[in-house]
Amino acid sequence: MDENLETQNIEYKSSWRDEYLDIISSFANTNGGELIIGADDNGKVLGIRNAKKLLVDIPNKIINKLSITPSVDIRNINNKEIIIIKINKSIIPISFEGKYFVRSGSRKKELTNIELANFLLRKLGKTWDEYIEERVGLDDIKTTTVDKFKEYSYERIPSIIKDRDINNIFERLNLLDNGRLKRAAILLFAKNPQKFYINSSIRIGKFKTETEILTNDIVEGNLFEQLENCLEILRTKYLTSEIKFEGIHRKEFLEYPFEALREAIINALVHRDYLGTSSIQVRIYPDKLVIMNDGVLPPEVPINKLRTEHVSKPGNVLLANVFNIAGFIEKWGMGTLKMIESCKLQGLPEPDFIEESGVFKVILYKDIYTIKSLQKLGLSERQIEAVMYTKDRGKITNKEYRKLNNLSDEGARIDLKILVDKGIFSQKGSGRNIHYILKKLGD
Repeated sequence: MDENLETQNIEYKSSWRDEYLDIISSFANTNGGELIIGADDNGKVLGIRNAKKLLVDIPNKIINKLSITPSVDIRNINNKEIIIIKINKSIIPISFEGKYFVRSGSRKKELTNIELANFLLRKLGKTWDEYIEERVGLDDIKTTTVDKFKEYSYERIPSIIKDRDINNIFERLNLLDNGRLKRAAILLFAKNPQKFYINSSIRIGKFKTETEILTNDIVEGNLFEQLENCLEILRTKYLTSEIKFEGIHRKEFLEYPFEALREAIINALVHRDYLGTSSIQVRIYPDKLVIMNDGVLPPEVPINKLRTEHVSKPGNVLLANVFNIAGFIEKWGMGTLKMIESCKLQGLPEPDFIEESGVFKVILYKDIYTIKSLQKLGLSERQIEAVMYTKDRGKITNKEYRKLNNLSDEGARIDLKILVDKGIFSQKGSGRNIHYILKKLGD
């Protein structure tokens, strides 16, 4: 048994103490688990003397204090008795002395403030946007936004275009509860959602460095207005465009793909934690654009899954449903894949998805490897050609560099070292497997 170290689902204690009821509540509030009495932290069996008495006392205390029924058994290992307390996952929140605990790794964690509020909402089977907002009525709804939504959703609900009764429309969208508006209705359609949810806005800032800001804007209004206005401000004020010709057709390309920007902002609006105290932030740096919002990914969608097919688990189900009906998102968890694809199509590095300290970030990277920018760095024509080659194929070897530029092995090695020293290439592998890839600016 000593090979079983403590995990999220198992914890060991050498003896019983009533204070361990908080551990049991943490199991019930997470995915269930076992508390084993009579073993040290590494699972080494020590045994206990009063096992039969505890077999009666422990279940009674758990039932009386936590209102849950455990499975409690005695097991004999090498003539030493231990008690195994098995706890199932509870469908309702379990508190111990007015506090709520969950499992975090191999230890319990007390929930407070926003974490506690979100935990209770999840346990009650609702997301934040599904609750009634008592402070508002239909007079607070912006009818022009409702009319625009009807146009957006015509393909999916053709009959909605003729419906002039907002109550009927909101009933169809599940935005009413006994005639009272839900929070989602306010965020989506109100004249001034910030009157009720002060931080439900988007802040855009252009930064020279991580700490030096050059200019900024605040985008308010309902979510449909925020999406439209944020994209327009980025397009016209903050980002540059490049004109390219495909045959006789003239096309305009933003420095970051419009589709990736749109998907990232929609994701932030739909999935953000509206209990948080920060607005959505769009930060534009010389080399990258960062979109960040309060909120974490659900356990069913770990961060590494965002680059592959994954289930859709919206942080706000009603917001996601209305945006889906409007044709702005799909219900298949495709948003991050669309961001990746649109960046690749424009010849840009793949975006990064980062979750830290209760904040989710999407980072889009600029194409820093243009001929003009490389010329400014003083690279030779053959070095520039090698960068373009690597940009297109993902990597380059010494052999490929020699063949591309008709150089000797030593000449190729000198050129490649210069590209590494300038922070353009990273050397990977060893021996015959050595190759070079492009760095993202800031790596």
